[in-house]
Amino acid sequence: MPPRRKKKGVREMLIEAAVNAMADKKARNPVILDFTGMKGSVCDAFLICHGNSRTQTEAIADHIIGEVKINTGQNPWNKEGFENAEWILIDYSDVVIHIFQEDRRKFYNIEQLWADAVVTKVDTKEE
Repeated sequence: MPPRRKKKGVREMLIEAAVNAMADKKARNPVILDFTGMKGSVCDAFLICHGNSRTQTEAIADHIIGEVKINTGQNPWNKEGFENAEWILIDYSDVVIHIFQEDRRKFYNIEQLWADAVVTKVDTKEE
């Protein structure tokens, strides 16, 4: 008998839906920062990516919100940054998604700020 697969939890489904939405909109360099092994962390994971323009960052954010809703039934607890779309934050409580414009991502470098997290680079199969 083959081993039983563990059923995906809401967090895993949310991350998968968000990562797929990023790929759909050609988000650049997506990464997942996993905080589950860190005591006192404010959430379980950050998802980070960037777009090449304001239009693209907005499109990525809107698509993530829509795909997460379709796949998990979850609405964001909070969302910020749509005014100028340089850094859009979508907060699902356990998972926080950051969508930057490239220069803002380099400037804030939040991956480096959370260097203790387990970092997973996401392969979006860009062509």
